[in-house]
Amino acid sequence: MGAIVITGANRGIGLELARQLKARGGDIIAVCRSPSAELQALGVRVESGIDVSDASAVSELAKRLSGASIDLLINNAGILRGDKLDAPNFDSIAEQFSVNAMAPLRVTTALLPLMSKDAKVAIVTSRMGSIADNGSGGHYGYRMSKAAVNAAGMSLARDLASRGIAVGLFHPGMVATEMTGRNGIPPQDAARDLITRINALALETSGKFVHAGTGEELPW
Repeated sequence: MGAIVITGANRGIGLELARQLKARGGDIIAVCRSPSAELQALGVRVESGIDVSDASAVSELAKRLSGASIDLLINNAGILRGDKLDAPNFDSIAEQFSVNAMAPLRVTTALLPLMSKDAKVAIVTSRMGSIADNGSGGHYGYRMSKAAVNAAGMSLARDLASRGIAVGLFHPGMVATEMTGRNGIPPQDAARDLITRINALALETSGKFVHAGTGEELPW
């Protein structure tokens, strides 16, 4: 069995994914900028010092993982910043694009040569990236970046189908993490639901934008 690579694994959903997948017998490679004590206590392989928005850092990650066989890549790292129309912060919007939209594509392309036949790519996105579902406005950087990563995920699903690699776009729900001010469902529940959807992911469902908790397909 090949490795499972998880970005943003030092806390929140990423940490819980690492914990639960390890408990299921997975060979975990946890990627982060700075490892937390909780992550280090899991006893998984930790690749720290990796900023997924930095091209040289992602290239370094690929070098460190040289020789590995990756069965599953979970692009989980993400950031949320508040944006208001009356005081837009375009540097913040660009930062969210870099981490939320470009980084999953950057990491996936860098690690693609290491992916096994019939591997899977999961992208932790957000319902806030749905244009049709936007009923409250605001959060320009986050909404735009998540819509962009959804578009990237669909293209990846099309381009990787011939290699037997399925791509899933999963909204975990509102999760109680540092990013959301601890509001929402427990990270362990979100991770459990994500694992269920990832396990069910196949070429037939590749490119779908899905609510991890309910399994419903979300509107673009």
